[in-house]
Amino acid sequence: MTIHFIGAGPGAADLITVRGQRLISESPVCLYAGSLVPAELLDACPPGCRKVDTANLDLDRILAEMADAHEAGHDVARLHSGDPSVFSAVAEQMRRLDAAGIPYDITPGVPAFAAAAASLGRELTVPSVAQTVVLTRTAERATAMPPGEDLRTLSASRSTMVLHLAVQRIEAVVADLIPSYGRDCPVAVVARASRPDEVILRGTLADIAAQVEEAGIKRTAVIVVGAALTAAQFPDSHLYSTTRCRES
Repeated sequence: MTIHFIGAGPGAADLITVRGQRLISESPVCLYAGSLVPAELLDACPPGCRKVDTANLDLDRILAEMADAHEAGHDVARLHSGDPSVFSAVAEQMRRLDAAGIPYDITPGVPAFAAAAASLGRELTVPSVAQTVVLTRTAERATAMPPGEDLRTLSASRSTMVLHLAVQRIEAVVADLIPSYGRDCPVAVVARASRPDEVILRGTLADIAAQVEEAGIKRTAVIVVGAALTAAQFPDSHLYSTTRCRES
């Protein structure tokens, strides 16, 4: 039997892969974070499915649920918001499953930063403007950041930056980024991307903190920083250029 780690997407119930939805429908046990995973996804669970909200469970209790299901011969649909490859806390679960000899696989999902970019109607990598995207977070109330991954260091390249789990300390984020990006650098905050109650704020590093405070955004948001957000004058990509050789 297998533990299926499934990227449940950013919030909209239909932003899940066909494979992910199929695995949910076939698994007798479903573990999900009720505060982040849309409840509509649970409608795909088979009759009699054991549904466990992990929002208030610690790692030991989550792994115990997985071990019990494995011992009973049941597959588990383990739903994680967004995509399991980024800020999902999947690594420590897989480490424990490896130690216990319990098999698992991973089904990717739509990450929050991609949903935010879609809502903004922007490409995060624009020719001659930005070709690198930095995905990061801050350390407050979370695991410490590794050496060299503080915001002031990461911002030196002025790449497009997407911050997760950071909107609660927006003023400190702005203070760290202004020395490299400048006060006039475009910024957007997207809260609850892809959901019916989505909120989008657009501004600059000079005014975004005040907007966030006024809107009362405290969580479930990403901060996007960089010139790609407002770029209008840039060359066409070489991908579709008439001068590109397309012969194999």
